[in-house]
Amino acid sequence: MADRTTSSTTISAGRPAVMAVIADFPSYPEWAGQVKSAEVITTDGDGRPETVRFVLDAGVISDTYTLGYTWQGDDGVSWKVAEPGKMVSDLRGSYRLAETGSGTDVTYELTVDLSVPMIGLIKRKAEKVIVDTALKGLKKRVEGR
Repeated sequence: MADRTTSSTTISAGRPAVMAVIADFPSYPEWAGQVKSAEVITTDGDGRPETVRFVLDAGVISDTYTLGYTWQGDDGVSWKVAEPGKMVSDLRGSYRLAETGSGTDVTYELTVDLSVPMIGLIKRKAEKVIVDTALKGLKKRVEGR
């Protein structure tokens, strides 16, 4: 089983504003550094993205794959691989949002399994870079609106 990478940040905005940025996948290349493109393939009954095809370039991890999303209103969203890529065999993660007095606490959790052998330390470092960059980018994007 793969190791999980988790990190959190507090964003000075309500959960709906944070979730609106998380759900706006076509804009990911503007703020999520390693995402080169994100194309919504299908949406659920509420109009939120259900499957999204990504092109990722995170240095040692570069691939194209499709993720399936499960939304929990404005409380969070989780995802898992719907169609693996050549390198990414499994990818699971979530954003969990909790309202605080000063905004929203956002926790990002990510697990990546690769189909190519990679030293665990390097893989965990790549996961940490993805998580930290995503949280910093999300915070800057939401607070800059």
